[in-house]
Amino acid sequence: MDADDLIAGLNDRQLEAVTTSGGPIVVLAGAGSGKTRVLTRRIAYRVADGQTEPARVLALTFTRKAAGELRSRLRLSGLRGDVVAGTFHGVALNQLRQRWAERNVAPPAMLDRKARFVAQLLGRQKGVELLDVVGEIEWARARLVAPEHYAGAAELAGRTPPMPAEQFAELMVRFQQEKRRRRVVDFDDLLALAIRDLHEDPDYAAAVRWRHRHLYVDEFQDVNPLQFELLRAWRGDSDDVFIVGDPNQAIYGWNGADPNLLVNFSKREPNAKVIRLVDNYRSTPQVLTLATAALEGKAGQLIPHQPDGLVPTLRTYSNDVSEAAGIAQQIKEAKHADTLWGHQAVLVRTNAQLVLVEQALNDVGVPAKVRGGRGPLSSPEVRAELRALGRQGIDLRRALLELDQSIAADSERDEVRAKDPENDDSIEELEAADQRPAPSRRGGKPGTVNVNEVERRQNLGALSRLVHEYLAMDSHPTGPGLLAWIATLQASEVDTDADAVELATFHGAKGLEWSVVHVAGLEKGYMPISYAKTGAQLAEERRLLYVAITRARKELHLSWAAERTFGVNARKRQPSVQLDGLQSAIEHLRRGYKPVDWKAQVGKSRAALPKVGRASSAEQNPVDDPVFDAMRAWRLNKARAADVPAYVILNDKTLRAIAKRQPTTKAQLAGMPGIGPAKLERFGTEILDLLKQSQ
Repeated sequence: MDADDLIAGLNDRQLEAVTTSGGPIVVLAGAGSGKTRVLTRRIAYRVADGQTEPARVLALTFTRKAAGELRSRLRLSGLRGDVVAGTFHGVALNQLRQRWAERNVAPPAMLDRKARFVAQLLGRQKGVELLDVVGEIEWARARLVAPEHYAGAAELAGRTPPMPAEQFAELMVRFQQEKRRRRVVDFDDLLALAIRDLHEDPDYAAAVRWRHRHLYVDEFQDVNPLQFELLRAWRGDSDDVFIVGDPNQAIYGWNGADPNLLVNFSKREPNAKVIRLVDNYRSTPQVLTLATAALEGKAGQLIPHQPDGLVPTLRTYSNDVSEAAGIAQQIKEAKHADTLWGHQAVLVRTNAQLVLVEQALNDVGVPAKVRGGRGPLSSPEVRAELRALGRQGIDLRRALLELDQSIAADSERDEVRAKDPENDDSIEELEAADQRPAPSRRGGKPGTVNVNEVERRQNLGALSRLVHEYLAMDSHPTGPGLLAWIATLQASEVDTDADAVELATFHGAKGLEWSVVHVAGLEKGYMPISYAKTGAQLAEERRLLYVAITRARKELHLSWAAERTFGVNARKRQPSVQLDGLQSAIEHLRRGYKPVDWKAQVGKSRAALPKVGRASSAEQNPVDDPVFDAMRAWRLNKARAADVPAYVILNDKTLRAIAKRQPTTKAQLAGMPGIGPAKLERFGTEILDLLKQSQ
């Protein structure tokens, strides 16, 4: 392993990150900037240069898969000797086992069924969901929130307890006491016990710090306060710390992660050296233009190193079924002999949205697989409902009616709970939920809804839709017949290693990339998610969309549906407010402007588009131009007929350009900004007739 070979091919910023001595060193690595390459090259370079022994390296990641990839890359670089690479929990457990063995202490048992354990403490309490309680306990532990401080911390974080705060705090105390009594530990205890041992035994701490004297942490934006305290305990007073992260990809704040630990690291430690990686080697300039738009120009722009690609598209569909079918057809048409199905992915905000997309792909013969195998049909509430519906002799139609009535009743209850006189859109709370356990929001406060409950209801709604489809197909429906039919749907899924289009949530797509990415369901209530109310939550939603967009290497396709069915209820939808900026960026690219110019033009570009759900400035203050007025009236009628916002038809800037130049042929009209081939074909004749009449 030659040190010079290890730095060959690095750009200036990467080279600085790999070779700079001393510490602490903070690398702020933008999407596609080669952060894993920098991390592994630095470890290998310091070993080759004689600065580091492999056995003295501790590299911390957030998944075992990431740790395995890091070790594999190190071996490929020629490193001889193993570094310690693992998750916070895995490394802590190994240290605890060694210490227990050295002290001849029988290790405690691992608590592998936390929900059942908590259920025994909770008993039967009406209106309290077990999984919400478990999730809130884990959040409090991750944030180092003591029971006596829980009420204030939850209020400050914008969370509503799954039960009265005082009662929940008491449950937290009993949970810890009962674990000690039974001599069991959970994953959070592993970190807390490792911290305790390092704090209480200076000799032991010195030995651990001597062994792991070179610390590396990947994805530092995802560190929570409990993990940070363990890192501090491992580190001691050493400055040999190298951390890598991207504040723009901090998307787990709801789960206890604190991106401020990364953002403010250099403020806490003035001696820290900060290196920024801003060169993107993954995506086309056109994709990166939309990534910047997703962040609303609030972060530094990445520098593209890929050649120009296609302008991203934004499509509007009449309903969710049409959207899924349209995406499926688009995917099928994009497949060529020299490409794989796995080069494409469909990304959505919630798990429940995956059902329709997967069905649509199966309908047109496109193999598809859910990333991680976690679809709505595998959720606990759906599995429990399927057990009930699958009984021999059950009246499926009556059982389905009861399920639909239950979903509707829960929605109505939460609609009342969500009513907020200062927020007319609070009903959107009922229509979206995260794909992982999210902050519990149960309670009677205005504008609050239990988010986990919304997710469960969405999953049950997806099941309801499938059962309705089965009843329409089978003239003699039975419970076992339903299970067999659903089994055939699941059997059509391909093996995890087979070539297939990947379906994932935005969160599940983090760290991955595809040549072609379809981002679906960009509607109000999904993006931003309906329960995101605070400034911090809305900022995290912008970052989540940024993560989804930056998964695309070559092509990016966005879409939303004007109507979506939840259970059996069809509801009108509005486009995400984030589409204002994305559409202006797309228009900027269509006009032939350079992608890198968009950030400077963002204010001007966004001002040209009306805000979603509001009249544009031009509509509030009409321009004294009869042709423009006639164009606006025509656009309004078209928008009402299609039940879409006016800007989806044509934006004001396009109308003004048409009114000013008054083209007389389709060729001339095609030269107007915002008039692409589809709009020219759909509206060209009407526009030209209107202009002729207005002369």
